[in-house]
Amino acid sequence: MNDSRKLPRLPSVKRLPSYLHELKLMRDNQQQVVSTTQLAQRLGLEPIIVRKDLELASSPGSPGVGYNIHNLIAGIENFLGWNDETPVFLIGVGNLGTALLGYRGFIEYRFNIVAAFDNDPRKIGTQVHEKPVFSIDDLAAKAEEFHVKIAVLSVPCEYAQTAANQIVNAGIKAIWNFTNTPLSLPPNIVQQRVNMAGDLAELSVKLSGKLYSDTPDI
Repeated sequence: MNDSRKLPRLPSVKRLPSYLHELKLMRDNQQQVVSTTQLAQRLGLEPIIVRKDLELASSPGSPGVGYNIHNLIAGIENFLGWNDETPVFLIGVGNLGTALLGYRGFIEYRFNIVAAFDNDPRKIGTQVHEKPVFSIDDLAAKAEEFHVKIAVLSVPCEYAQTAANQIVNAGIKAIWNFTNTPLSLPPNIVQQRVNMAGDLAELSVKLSGKLYSDTPDI
């Protein structure tokens, strides 16, 4: 029997952090219960989409009452594996890498960049946004020391595959790829590519009126 139908739909997974953000705002305002209609209105979605998405969190709502916000937050964080802080390495301390090191929003999702790596002697041994910068040659040893399984890749495109190979050889199991270069990786390595060019193209087409901007991906 094919179990692929049991896997969560990717658009649903991508919407969960938005639900989590809104739910935490409600919790901080002392709200105890929320309905799918209320969440849908805040996020510009249809209630049926919200209801299906929240099924992933295994936190059933009560008809006529809604969802307990604290339970729903816990359910979403558990599903996403965001119960505990995740240590992460950043590879490539250029303009983008420096900006990512300074971005405080990651910590909301328990995503903590604990160190950075580069091959520039002028950067090695320094700190950027209070994060230590090590030599890329020390990646394997530091991955074992910090128990890191995720790396953010933000090197120039021409060095992306070489850096990715070093990440894999260091025993790191997942790569968040901020370069425009598709990576050739072993099948056991999880990778997620940030498609900035694709997002910009979509934005431009929506602006031109050739694509509806308010149609959710379901």
